[in-house]
Amino acid sequence: MKCKNKGCGREIDADSVYCKWCGTRQVREQRSKNTAHTPTARKLPSGSWACRVRVNGQDVSITRETKEEAIAEAMAIKHGLKTPTALETNLTLGEAIDRYIEMKNGVLSPSTVAGYKRIRKNAFPSLMDQKLSALSHERVQRAVNAMAGNTSPKTVRNAYGLLSAAVGEFAPDLSLHVTLPQKIRTEIVLPSEEDVKAIAAAVAGKWVELPVLLAMCLGLRMSEIRGLTHDCVSGSVLHVKQALVDEGVKAPKTYTSDRYLTIPDRIMTIIDATPRGQEYLCPQSRRAIYYAFSSACANAGIKHYRFHDLRHVNASVMLKLGVPDKYAMERMGHATNNMLKTVYQHTMPAERAKVDAEVNAYFSLIWQRNDNEKTGNDGA
Repeated sequence: MKCKNKGCGREIDADSVYCKWCGTRQVREQRSKNTAHTPTARKLPSGSWACRVRVNGQDVSITRETKEEAIAEAMAIKHGLKTPTALETNLTLGEAIDRYIEMKNGVLSPSTVAGYKRIRKNAFPSLMDQKLSALSHERVQRAVNAMAGNTSPKTVRNAYGLLSAAVGEFAPDLSLHVTLPQKIRTEIVLPSEEDVKAIAAAVAGKWVELPVLLAMCLGLRMSEIRGLTHDCVSGSVLHVKQALVDEGVKAPKTYTSDRYLTIPDRIMTIIDATPRGQEYLCPQSRRAIYYAFSSACANAGIKHYRFHDLRHVNASVMLKLGVPDKYAMERMGHATNNMLKTVYQHTMPAERAKVDAEVNAYFSLIWQRNDNEKTGNDGA
């Protein structure tokens, strides 16, 4: 470079502090105070991008759908071109959850959104008005402990899952390490073969017979039963293609839940008798179906079973008949065989007792032979 002294102007080294010819101190170009470091954007588990900048001594977290949008917004706020909104500076946990639900409304099922809204309304009341910046591990743990005192572990874990997702979206730098209640293994009680026969007899000729048989014989979920329309039936084939929940019609639970099943003759006869002008084959509400099923069982002197237990019967019958997992999964509408392994592989009580007796008899015979041989040897 050249010496800054116009009277000299000779070439000097680029890192020179003084000109070696005239001794003039070289004035370096200084970075403008307005030249700011570009904020770093971080991708969140949800797929959104977050930037964090400091404005007037306060940390501001900006979350946007793309990396470029997050950086541009952060730069605009840092340079004073845009004022951070209240959501970005004073967001409470309740507001964060509301905004998270709004963001996900288009990609989550109606029932999931409804579940999130129930959590927002009922869970962690002591935290909902707290600013995200005021949340701490201790406060959240106390709220979890309080909820765990009168709520099932599954409900607590679901509620914390939503809290954690909202905090991760709008306060990604906040790290919470919370101990959640342990899961409780749910014991599944399957109707015995005698009870299955009694249930079929108890609902025969009643309107509730169709939903009961669809669950027990074809393994349909309650929402799938309520979503069936006449155009789901083609000849003797049933197309399970939608589900009806309290919030409206939705796609099946998994992609494999969209399936085709052959309709047994008895169920086909009931469907044929259903009025064509009726929108749904089973137009009754979920609550009405539950009540009618429970009442029919109670009037027939059958022990109480959940409606969903009928679906377990279908899975257990397939296992009893040796149906390969692949076909059982397709018929039940499962994406993996995890559910079959962990939940549905429960044989009927009578069958299980029979297997237990056979296994025990096998080992008893071995022990008896050993005892006989020992007695014979001792006698010799």
